[in-house]
Amino acid sequence: MKINDTRKALAAKSPAELKTELDALLKEQFGLRMQKATQQLQDTSKMKSVRRSIARVRTLMHRKAGEA
Repeated sequence: MKINDTRKALAAKSPAELKTELDALLKEQFGLRMQKATQQLQDTSKMKSVRRSIARVRTLMHRKAGEA
C-alpha cells in the first residue's frame, strides 16, 4: 500500500477509530523498542515507519478536533 493510500484511509476514519489505531501503533512501537533493547530487532527501518505513522494519526486527530 502506498503512502497516499494510507493517508486517504486514515483520513476517512472517525476520531474513535483513529484513537484505536494510535493505541495499536504505540503498542507496536513499544514492542519494537523492547526488541531493540534485547538486540532481537531485525528490521530497524520499521521503527522509523511506525514513528511516522504515529505522527500522521496524531496530526489527523488534531485536525479533526479543530474542525469539530
